[in-house]
Amino acid sequence: MNKGSSQLITKVRVRDITVGGDRLAVAAGPCVLESYEGAYAIAEEMKKLCGEFGFGYIFKASFDKANRTSIASYRGPGIEEGLEWLKEIRKKLDVPVVTDMHEPWQAEKLAEAVDLIQIPAFLCRQTDLLVAASRTGKPLNIKKAQFMAPEDMRSVVSKCREAGNEQIILCERGTAFGYHELSVDYRSFPVMRSLGFPVMFDATHSVQKPGGQGDRSGGDRSFVLSLIRAAVAVGIDALFMEVHPDPDSAMCDGPNMVPLHSMREVLRQTSEIDRIVKEKIGFASLDWTGEW
Repeated sequence: MNKGSSQLITKVRVRDITVGGDRLAVAAGPCVLESYEGAYAIAEEMKKLCGEFGFGYIFKASFDKANRTSIASYRGPGIEEGLEWLKEIRKKLDVPVVTDMHEPWQAEKLAEAVDLIQIPAFLCRQTDLLVAASRTGKPLNIKKAQFMAPEDMRSVVSKCREAGNEQIILCERGTAFGYHELSVDYRSFPVMRSLGFPVMFDATHSVQKPGGQGDRSGGDRSFVLSLIRAAVAVGIDALFMEVHPDPDSAMCDGPNMVPLHSMREVLRQTSEIDRIVKEKIGFASLDWTGEW
Protein backbone atom coordinates (compact mmCIF):
# COMPACT_ATOMS: atom_id res chain seq x y z
CA MET A 1 0.00 0.00 0.00
CA ASN A 2 1.38 3.38 -0.96
CA LYS A 3 1.62 6.24 1.52
CA GLY A 4 -1.43 8.50 1.58
CA SER A 5 -3.86 5.99 0.08
CA SER A 6 -5.94 3.25 1.70
CA GLN A 7 -6.26 1.40 -1.58
CA LEU A 8 -4.89 -2.10 -1.91
CA ILE A 9 -4.00 -3.46 -5.33
CA THR A 10 -2.87 -6.80 -6.68
CA LYS A 11 0.89 -6.79 -7.09
CA VAL A 12 1.96 -8.17 -10.45
CA ARG A 13 5.18 -10.16 -10.76
CA VAL A 14 7.06 -9.82 -14.05
CA ARG A 15 9.88 -12.24 -13.34
CA ASP A 16 11.92 -10.51 -10.60
CA ILE A 17 10.08 -7.17 -10.89
CA THR A 18 7.02 -6.30 -8.80
CA VAL A 19 4.64 -3.91 -10.55
CA GLY A 20 2.65 -2.17 -7.85
CA GLY A 21 5.44 -2.34 -5.29
CA ASP A 22 7.80 0.31 -3.97
CA ARG A 23 9.76 0.71 -7.21
CA LEU A 24 8.50 2.14 -10.47
CA ALA A 25 8.79 -0.34 -13.32
CA VAL A 26 9.91 0.93 -16.74
CA ALA A 27 9.03 -0.87 -19.97
CA ALA A 28 11.03 0.65 -22.81
CA GLY A 29 12.48 -0.20 -26.19
CA PRO A 30 11.91 0.40 -29.90
CA CYS A 31 8.46 0.40 -31.41
CA VAL A 32 9.31 -2.55 -33.64
CA LEU A 33 12.29 -4.88 -33.93
CA GLU A 34 14.42 -3.48 -36.74
CA SER A 35 17.56 -5.56 -36.13
CA TYR A 36 18.81 -7.82 -33.36
CA GLU A 37 21.93 -5.72 -32.83
CA GLY A 38 19.97 -2.48 -32.58
CA ALA A 39 17.44 -3.94 -30.14
CA TYR A 40 20.20 -5.42 -27.98
CA ALA A 41 22.03 -2.09 -27.78
CA ILE A 42 18.87 -0.26 -26.68
CA ALA A 43 18.07 -2.90 -24.06
CA GLU A 44 21.63 -2.84 -22.71
CA GLU A 45 21.63 0.95 -22.30
CA MET A 46 18.13 1.06 -20.80
CA LYS A 47 18.98 -1.66 -18.28
CA LYS A 48 21.99 0.36 -17.15
CA LEU A 49 20.02 3.61 -16.86
CA CYS A 50 17.10 2.05 -15.01
CA GLY A 51 19.51 0.38 -12.62
CA GLU A 52 21.09 3.76 -11.89
CA PHE A 53 17.75 5.15 -10.72
CA GLY A 54 16.46 2.01 -9.02
CA PHE A 55 13.74 1.21 -11.55
CA GLY A 56 12.81 -2.32 -12.53
CA TYR A 57 13.45 -2.64 -16.27
CA ILE A 58 11.41 -4.58 -18.85
CA PHE A 59 12.56 -4.59 -22.48
CA LYS A 60 9.78 -3.79 -24.93
CA ALA A 61 9.66 -4.38 -28.69
CA SER A 62 7.14 -5.71 -31.21
CA PHE A 63 7.88 -8.59 -33.58
CA ASP A 64 4.97 -7.53 -35.77
CA LYS A 65 3.11 -4.21 -35.92
CA ALA A 66 -0.11 -5.55 -37.33
CA ASN A 67 -1.98 -2.23 -37.14
CA ARG A 68 0.18 -0.04 -39.38
CA THR A 69 -1.66 2.67 -41.32
CA SER A 70 -0.36 1.48 -44.71
CA ILE A 71 -0.15 -2.09 -45.95
CA ALA A 72 3.27 -1.18 -47.37
CA SER A 73 4.71 -0.11 -44.00
CA TYR A 74 7.41 -2.16 -42.28
CA ARG A 75 5.83 -4.51 -39.74
CA GLY A 76 8.83 -6.29 -38.21
CA PRO A 77 10.73 -9.57 -38.61
CA GLY A 78 7.69 -11.73 -37.87
CA ILE A 79 6.86 -14.05 -35.02
CA GLU A 80 9.47 -16.77 -35.53
CA GLU A 81 12.56 -14.61 -35.96
CA GLY A 82 11.26 -11.84 -33.70
CA LEU A 83 10.68 -14.13 -30.73
CA GLU A 84 14.14 -15.63 -31.18
CA TRP A 85 15.63 -12.13 -30.92
CA LEU A 86 13.58 -11.42 -27.81
CA LYS A 87 14.62 -14.70 -26.19
CA GLU A 88 18.29 -13.95 -26.85
CA ILE A 89 18.05 -10.45 -25.38
CA ARG A 90 16.16 -11.84 -22.40
CA LYS A 91 18.86 -14.46 -21.79
CA LYS A 92 22.02 -12.47 -22.47
CA LEU A 93 21.01 -9.32 -20.58
CA ASP A 94 18.93 -11.12 -17.95
CA VAL A 95 15.97 -8.77 -18.39
CA PRO A 96 12.26 -9.58 -18.65
CA VAL A 97 10.67 -8.81 -22.01
CA VAL A 98 7.22 -7.76 -23.22
CA THR A 99 5.71 -7.84 -26.69
CA ASP A 100 2.29 -7.46 -28.33
CA MET A 101 -0.13 -10.29 -28.99
CA HIS A 102 -2.52 -9.79 -31.91
CA GLU A 103 -4.25 -13.14 -32.42
CA PRO A 104 -5.27 -15.99 -30.06
CA TRP A 105 -3.09 -18.59 -31.82
CA GLN A 106 0.02 -16.61 -30.85
CA ALA A 107 -0.50 -17.17 -27.13
CA GLU A 108 1.44 -20.43 -26.79
CA LYS A 109 4.44 -19.13 -28.73
CA LEU A 110 4.57 -15.89 -26.74
CA ALA A 111 4.33 -17.73 -23.44
CA GLU A 112 7.60 -19.51 -24.24
CA ALA A 113 9.49 -16.33 -25.17
CA VAL A 114 8.31 -13.39 -23.04
CA ASP A 115 7.59 -12.53 -19.41
CA LEU A 116 4.71 -10.10 -19.98
CA ILE A 117 2.10 -10.25 -22.75
CA GLN A 118 0.75 -6.94 -24.02
CA ILE A 119 -2.74 -6.50 -25.43
CA PRO A 120 -2.86 -3.60 -27.92
CA ALA A 121 -5.39 -0.84 -27.29
CA PHE A 122 -7.48 -1.50 -30.39
CA LEU A 123 -7.84 -5.16 -29.33
CA CYS A 124 -8.57 -4.86 -25.61
CA ARG A 125 -12.25 -5.80 -26.03
CA GLN A 126 -11.51 -8.94 -28.09
CA THR A 127 -12.74 -11.72 -25.82
CA ASP A 128 -10.98 -14.64 -27.52
CA LEU A 129 -7.68 -12.76 -27.44
CA LEU A 130 -8.00 -11.90 -23.74
CA VAL A 131 -8.97 -15.45 -22.83
CA ALA A 132 -6.09 -17.01 -24.78
CA ALA A 133 -3.58 -14.59 -23.26
CA SER A 134 -4.98 -15.12 -19.76
CA ARG A 135 -4.76 -18.91 -20.01
CA THR A 136 -1.01 -18.77 -20.60
CA GLY A 137 -0.61 -17.80 -16.94
CA LYS A 138 1.66 -14.93 -17.96
CA PRO A 139 1.04 -11.45 -16.53
CA LEU A 140 -0.78 -9.14 -18.92
CA ASN A 141 -0.37 -5.47 -19.78
CA ILE A 142 -3.69 -4.36 -21.24
CA LYS A 143 -3.84 -1.01 -22.97
CA LYS A 144 -7.08 0.92 -22.63
CA ALA A 145 -8.59 1.58 -26.03
CA GLN A 146 -8.55 5.13 -27.32
CA PHE A 147 -12.37 5.06 -27.43
CA MET A 148 -12.99 3.69 -23.93
CA ALA A 149 -13.62 5.33 -20.58
CA PRO A 150 -11.31 4.13 -17.80
CA GLU A 151 -14.18 2.62 -15.78
CA ASP A 152 -15.10 0.50 -18.80
CA MET A 153 -11.91 -1.49 -18.25
CA ARG A 154 -13.83 -3.30 -15.52
CA SER A 155 -15.35 -5.61 -18.14
CA VAL A 156 -11.89 -6.27 -19.62
CA VAL A 157 -10.57 -7.20 -16.18
CA SER A 158 -13.57 -9.48 -15.60
CA LYS A 159 -12.88 -11.45 -18.78
CA CYS A 160 -9.28 -12.07 -17.76
CA ARG A 161 -10.19 -13.04 -14.21
CA GLU A 162 -12.89 -15.42 -15.40
CA ALA A 163 -10.25 -17.02 -17.65
CA GLY A 164 -8.09 -17.57 -14.56
CA ASN A 165 -5.63 -14.67 -14.66
CA GLU A 166 -5.25 -12.18 -11.79
CA GLN A 167 -1.89 -10.78 -12.92
CA ILE A 168 -3.14 -7.71 -14.77
CA ILE A 169 -1.66 -4.26 -15.45
CA LEU A 170 -3.95 -1.58 -16.92
CA CYS A 171 -2.31 0.89 -19.28
CA GLU A 172 -3.37 4.42 -20.25
CA ARG A 173 -2.23 5.45 -23.73
CA GLY A 174 -4.36 8.48 -24.53
CA THR A 175 -7.96 8.95 -25.59
CA ALA A 176 -9.26 10.04 -28.97
CA PHE A 177 -9.83 13.80 -28.97
CA GLY A 178 -11.19 14.62 -32.40
CA TYR A 179 -9.47 13.52 -35.60
CA HIS A 180 -5.72 12.74 -35.46
CA GLU A 181 -5.44 13.84 -31.83
CA LEU A 182 -5.15 12.14 -28.46
CA SER A 183 -5.57 13.57 -24.98
CA VAL A 184 -4.60 12.16 -21.59
CA ASP A 185 -7.25 12.36 -18.87
CA TYR A 186 -5.29 12.01 -15.64
CA ARG A 187 -8.44 10.92 -13.80
CA SER A 188 -7.89 7.65 -15.64
CA PHE A 189 -5.12 6.52 -13.26
CA PRO A 190 -7.04 6.55 -9.96
CA VAL A 191 -10.16 5.24 -11.71
CA MET A 192 -8.38 2.23 -13.24
CA ARG A 193 -6.35 1.65 -10.09
CA SER A 194 -9.61 1.51 -8.13
CA LEU A 195 -10.35 -1.71 -10.02
CA GLY A 196 -7.64 -3.28 -7.86
CA PHE A 197 -4.74 -3.53 -10.28
CA PRO A 198 -1.58 -1.50 -10.95
CA VAL A 199 -1.55 1.13 -13.68
CA MET A 200 0.98 1.90 -16.37
CA PHE A 201 1.33 5.07 -18.45
CA ASP A 202 2.28 4.78 -22.11
CA ALA A 203 3.85 8.20 -22.57
CA THR A 204 4.96 7.97 -26.18
CA HIS A 205 1.78 6.63 -27.77
CA SER A 206 -0.09 9.35 -25.89
CA VAL A 207 1.59 11.99 -28.08
CA GLN A 208 0.87 10.08 -31.27
CA LYS A 209 -1.28 11.62 -34.01
CA PRO A 210 -3.05 8.55 -35.44
CA GLY A 211 -3.01 8.66 -39.24
CA GLY A 212 -1.85 12.25 -38.97
CA GLN A 213 0.56 12.01 -41.89
CA GLY A 214 -1.80 10.39 -44.35
CA ASP A 215 -0.12 7.04 -44.97
CA ARG A 216 1.34 6.85 -41.47
CA SER A 217 0.84 8.21 -37.96
CA GLY A 218 2.51 11.36 -36.74
CA GLY A 219 3.35 12.54 -33.26
CA ASP A 220 5.11 15.16 -31.17
CA ARG A 221 7.74 13.85 -28.76
CA SER A 222 8.27 17.33 -27.28
CA PHE A 223 5.29 16.69 -24.97
CA VAL A 224 6.44 13.28 -23.67
CA LEU A 225 8.32 14.54 -20.62
CA SER A 226 5.50 16.91 -19.60
CA LEU A 227 3.00 14.07 -19.69
CA ILE A 228 5.32 11.78 -17.74
CA ARG A 229 5.84 14.38 -15.01
CA ALA A 230 2.10 14.82 -14.62
CA ALA A 231 1.35 11.08 -14.62
CA VAL A 232 4.02 10.28 -12.04
CA ALA A 233 2.74 13.12 -9.83
CA VAL A 234 -0.76 11.63 -9.89
CA GLY A 235 0.72 8.20 -9.17
CA ILE A 236 1.53 5.30 -11.48
CA ASP A 237 3.07 1.88 -10.95
CA ALA A 238 4.84 1.56 -14.29
CA LEU A 239 5.96 3.72 -17.18
CA PHE A 240 6.04 2.68 -20.85
CA MET A 241 8.15 4.47 -23.46
CA GLU A 242 9.37 3.74 -26.94
CA VAL A 243 12.98 4.81 -27.40
CA HIS A 244 15.38 4.78 -30.33
CA PRO A 245 18.95 6.00 -30.98
CA ASP A 246 17.70 8.01 -33.97
CA PRO A 247 13.89 8.34 -33.92
CA ASP A 248 13.77 10.33 -37.15
CA SER A 249 15.13 7.33 -39.05
CA ALA A 250 13.06 4.73 -37.18
CA MET A 251 10.91 2.37 -39.22
CA CYS A 252 7.82 2.88 -37.04
CA ASP A 253 6.46 5.63 -34.75
CA GLY A 254 9.54 7.81 -35.06
CA PRO A 255 7.81 11.18 -34.34
CA ASN A 256 6.70 10.13 -30.87
CA MET A 257 9.73 8.06 -29.76
CA VAL A 258 12.26 9.46 -27.28
CA PRO A 259 15.93 9.68 -28.35
CA LEU A 260 17.98 7.18 -26.37
CA HIS A 261 20.51 9.86 -25.42
CA SER A 262 17.74 11.81 -23.63
CA MET A 263 16.66 8.96 -21.44
CA ARG A 264 18.96 9.63 -18.50
CA GLU A 265 17.41 13.06 -17.90
CA VAL A 266 13.89 11.70 -18.43
CA LEU A 267 14.51 8.99 -15.84
CA ARG A 268 16.18 11.44 -13.44
CA GLN A 269 13.13 13.70 -13.39
CA THR A 270 10.81 10.71 -13.20
CA SER A 271 12.76 9.39 -10.22
CA GLU A 272 12.59 12.69 -8.32
CA ILE A 273 8.82 13.01 -8.66
CA ASP A 274 8.16 9.31 -8.01
CA ARG A 275 10.19 9.49 -4.78
CA ILE A 276 8.13 12.45 -3.50
CA VAL A 277 4.86 10.71 -4.33
CA LYS A 278 5.79 7.40 -2.75
CA GLU A 279 7.57 8.76 0.32
CA LYS A 280 5.61 11.90 1.15
CA ILE A 281 2.23 12.50 -0.47
CA GLY A 282 0.95 9.18 -1.80
CA PHE A 283 -0.98 8.31 -4.93
CA ALA A 284 -4.07 10.23 -5.91
CA SER A 285 -7.10 8.02 -5.31
CA LEU A 286 -10.87 8.02 -5.27
CA ASP A 287 -10.82 8.06 -1.45
CA TRP A 288 -10.65 11.84 -1.17
CA THR A 289 -14.04 13.52 -0.63
CA GLY A 290 -12.93 17.09 -1.25
CA GLU A 291 -12.13 17.77 2.42
CA TRP A 292 -8.98 17.35 4.52
